[in-house]
Amino acid sequence: MPAPLMHIQSSPSLPSEADVVVIGGGVVGVFAAYYLARRGVKVALVEKGLVAAEQSSRNWGWCRQQNRDARELPMATKSLALWDALAAEIGADVGFHRCGLLYLSQDEGEIETWARWRDFARTVGVTTHVLGADEASERGRATGRQWKGGVFSPSDGTADPSIAVPRVAAAIMKFGGSVHQNCAARGLELSAGRVSGVVTETGSIRTKTVVMAGGAWASSFCHQLGIRFPQASVRSSILAVSPGAEGLPDALHTAQVSMTRRSNGGYTLAISGRARVDPTPQQIRFGREFIPMFARRWRSLAPGGWQGWRLGHETLKKWALDDVTPMERTRILDPKPDSRQIRLTYERAGKLMPDLARCKISDAWAGYIDSTPDGVPAIGEVKSVPGFILAAGFSGHGFGIGPGAGHLIADLVTGEEPIVDPRPYAPERLNRSAWGKVADF
Repeated sequence: MPAPLMHIQSSPSLPSEADVVVIGGGVVGVFAAYYLARRGVKVALVEKGLVAAEQSSRNWGWCRQQNRDARELPMATKSLALWDALAAEIGADVGFHRCGLLYLSQDEGEIETWARWRDFARTVGVTTHVLGADEASERGRATGRQWKGGVFSPSDGTADPSIAVPRVAAAIMKFGGSVHQNCAARGLELSAGRVSGVVTETGSIRTKTVVMAGGAWASSFCHQLGIRFPQASVRSSILAVSPGAEGLPDALHTAQVSMTRRSNGGYTLAISGRARVDPTPQQIRFGREFIPMFARRWRSLAPGGWQGWRLGHETLKKWALDDVTPMERTRILDPKPDSRQIRLTYERAGKLMPDLARCKISDAWAGYIDSTPDGVPAIGEVKSVPGFILAAGFSGHGFGIGPGAGHLIADLVTGEEPIVDPRPYAPERLNRSAWGKVADF
């Protein structure tokens, strides 16, 4: 079943022209369109299915600085400030609060790694507290266990994936932009090699600037333009339990299981990093680029099935602009969750927090997490197609850093001072090897 999601109404009609067209109604595309609309830019957001229906509603909801790669940390810090301001700006709650994130461990090596990150974070003004055994056990008292240590990041928090992105999308229209659901972008029109329009299934939009924020679909779309964007996805399975557990942390990570309190009082449960690798044509094509990533993550990954091949988001086929595309055949990527992992997650959660064993599973779902070879997103104009800005490959971090990414995209489009240094995200870096550059997360 899909993850819980609030639905919004689309704009009544597709515009014939726009200053900017954003392709993809996930967290990154929505925030990009939102910050453009706030600046008075005429922006149209097109989404093949429903806003936030894929990974943007299927994640944990964590908005964190803790343990971020150095390249992403500035964007994570800026994003938290943007999350803070959001409810007042749009006049609607997105479920964001700085509850702090708690990490507990029995592994001394892991604790030492967190301590080194703390020392680095201090150099850029980020506060995190390394916990000794007594303090970790006290903060984790709901587990009834003694812990060797942990960390607590007090300024980090969570937002509600079921409502956050749809409510920001509604605000795009409030500030003069337009949002078009069930409207797949089939491709681009070019004039003298640069962007001149977007062809959708319901008509064309003249524009000189396009933002591709298509999540797991981004590489197959780029392939239509002759752009080589190495991207691959893994299938992650998550569950939610009904309300009833009391006295538990709002957000907790352990090696056994991680948990996040939901707006309804229930909890989202997952095993961090655990995923299935579903073979696809795109994975085969870019397999060599992902060897460094696989070498770092292989203990958490397991072979999957053929869902990904059938769903078509990582196809290498070319499609015609006047015919039905894979995006129209699969409006929403809604893969089947790994039933064994769902059972294991629930069992581990009940052992870790006995109160959770009395809560029934209310929902279970899976989603495709798209990644770049180094685990850092690609954000920037593709030099071979002027006017085409890529914003994809967020590697499971997109929800938390979505506001900062959207703001950066708006800065790049309008020529304003970038909210963070854009150079670490430049797409052309992916033309080089990722050995020694894979993000720690």
